[in-house]
Amino acid sequence: MMKTTLLIVLGAASQAWAQGKDSPYPRMAPVSQYMMTQDAEVALARSAAPESLSRDAEVMVLAQHGYKTVVKGKNGFVCMVERSWTAGIDDPDFWNPKLRGPICFNPAAARSYLPQTIRKTQSILAGKTKAQMSADISAALDKKELPSPEPGAMCYMLSKQQYLGDSGKHWHPHLMFFVPLTDPIAWGADVAGSPVISNKDVQGRMTVFMVPVGHWSDGTADMPMEEK
Repeated sequence: MMKTTLLIVLGAASQAWAQGKDSPYPRMAPVSQYMMTQDAEVALARSAAPESLSRDAEVMVLAQHGYKTVVKGKNGFVCMVERSWTAGIDDPDFWNPKLRGPICFNPAAARSYLPQTIRKTQSILAGKTKAQMSADISAALDKKELPSPEPGAMCYMLSKQQYLGDSGKHWHPHLMFFVPLTDPIAWGADVAGSPVISNKDVQGRMTVFMVPVGHWSDGTADMPMEEK
């Protein structure tokens, strides 16, 4: 989530890169390249958050026409693996079939952010172009068919197995917070010494704040950002 998700991480840098080079993924790959076996996808989705949260979370996996729930949850959290099309439409990794973004939403984000991911995925798997998918999301937001981020909407992206693009790769374990479009300085983001990173998601009409953390979901320590 990829950018959204994802996916949201490194979005601005990736878009700048895209302006100067042709994307290595100019079109959608065969759908089979984006798919995983169900058991593997469930395990990867759950690795997004600490086991104390993910063991009772709902789990969704990618199917032929969109995401479907394969594990019922008990705590309101929803874990899934986002694919490349949750990135901005100008991102060079938009069609990258290698991209996997394990992500676990808290209840507020499951209600107010996850619907965008679900709708984008349905559009893409229905054969719509990037431009058509983007127009569909914009129209749905205009009509209030898709909600704005609720207060407290956030997610975990702590999977050591995440692959967030050919540049970001595994990046760092991090939390993301979803808010309506907001000046980054209100969160103290993007200034010297601040751990908070912002991304303006124009398509989704929100600002995403990312906070890297020190450990992956399996408890192992991440490398310091400056060493990675």
